[in-house]
Amino acid sequence: MDVHNAFLHGDLDEEVYMKPPPGFKTDDPTLVCRLRKSLYGLKQAPRCWFSKLRDALVKYGFAQSYSDYSLFSRTRGSSELYVLVYVDDLIIGGNDPAAIKEFKAYLSVCFHMKYLGKLKYFLGIKVARNQKPATFPIEQQHKLAIAEGPLLSDPERYRRLVGRLIYLAATRPDLAYTVHILSQFMQSPRTDHWKAALRAVRYLKGTPGQGILLKSDSDFQIHGWYDSDWEGCPLTRKSVSGWFVTLGSSPVSWKTKKQEVVSHFSAEAEYRCMSKTLRELQWLRRILEDLGVAHDTPMDMYCDNQAALYIAANPVFHERTKHIERECHSVSDAVLNKTIVTNKVKTTEQLADIFTKGLGRWEFESIMSKLGTCNLHAPT
Repeated sequence: MDVHNAFLHGDLDEEVYMKPPPGFKTDDPTLVCRLRKSLYGLKQAPRCWFSKLRDALVKYGFAQSYSDYSLFSRTRGSSELYVLVYVDDLIIGGNDPAAIKEFKAYLSVCFHMKYLGKLKYFLGIKVARNQKPATFPIEQQHKLAIAEGPLLSDPERYRRLVGRLIYLAATRPDLAYTVHILSQFMQSPRTDHWKAALRAVRYLKGTPGQGILLKSDSDFQIHGWYDSDWEGCPLTRKSVSGWFVTLGSSPVSWKTKKQEVVSHFSAEAEYRCMSKTLRELQWLRRILEDLGVAHDTPMDMYCDNQAALYIAANPVFHERTKHIERECHSVSDAVLNKTIVTNKVKTTEQLADIFTKGLGRWEFESIMSKLGTCNLHAPT
């Protein structure tokens, strides 16, 4: 649903004065007007509008999430309602059509609303509701960081293309590593970088309907895979971290990121990545709790580095781990509190491997088949 002239609904708490608008005639040139409601252009307008909307939702029985202030939820017995707010656009969901209809009527009384129908697009992301069945965007041994080809005559073209790929990566985990690499050369892209970007486009041409599959019969167990490419950056020797998180069998979070500091050995790089992944899992767990989904069982974390798993299970810190003591404490506490359970997996079964390096076709397709994505445009 969309709110017409949303910023005009807000109530001002401060005293704000303005000159009389054009057409208002007065004999007193010193006359000013005091605003009672917010207007477009006021710096307070977005805050006033959100406060007004929040009060209306809370009055109806909604509770605001502390993990994401734009998320509101309401539970009445078996009836559940959820509202996600983006400025003046509202996504309304729930399991009770009658309650949703009643809530939309309530909003129409509070504000001038427009019903836009079923959700099709949100923040540039297309929402597909059909269940469809479910291959190689970057070269395995690329040397883009040390490319020495000529600079592009039109770098803006490269930036626009990479910007579009960044948008696609929001729902395409298979693009995360490629986008991470390409976005490092926005300042001075070279021909090799442009060719790599075009390779990503050719990959998209072969997989135009690839998307995320959220299975309705999936459980609510959180699983996290994490991996690192030690000294993956040939210029800085910093490692590249990657993680992949699923809710049941459905992908919900993934990331490729260069680590802030240089790791002295591979287990250290893996452990730093483990600490970052743990924070992501804890945040997702709190989101589930805000949605009324209990998550009492430990969250599973999968790693292919035995040394990192040993550090997590060993509460005694040694000389080689003194400098990562903070990460050690956070992970060890989570293990002792049974917040997480660490598991050893084979390198060939490490799903996060696709987020840390370029893979060959066989390895890439093998992992892609396990990520929970599929071709949304394929015939059923």
